[in-house]
Amino acid sequence: MVTVLLAEDDMDIRDLVTFKLRQQGYEVRAFEDGLSALASARDDPPDLAVLDITMPGMSGLDVCRELRADPATSDVPIILLTARAQESDIETGFSVGADDYVVKPFSPRELVSRMQAVLARIQA
Repeated sequence: MVTVLLAEDDMDIRDLVTFKLRQQGYEVRAFEDGLSALASARDDPPDLAVLDITMPGMSGLDVCRELRADPATSDVPIILLTARAQESDIETGFSVGADDYVVKPFSPRELVSRMQAVLARIQA
């Protein structure tokens, strides 16, 4: 079973994504802040991380940087899920090591498809 680490401070979005991913057979570890998500990833690296950018304490960009800098988590695929849709925001997301970038509002079905595509690229 694929384990997904989800960091999203909006409870409604976190619950929706968790529900949809579990429906698709994913194991989900959901967190409301970046620090908790980073600690979990370091303790037990997930198969994939979905990170909101704007969170209290530690942003998804910072979590992404930290995951990429740690040899134990540097290969974990990362999708940023955010309302930041400016071209410069997207460039920043990819420059810190994200594998994909999904803009809110989003379709949960699209998110699952993009997760599957990222995982397929990693396994190929």
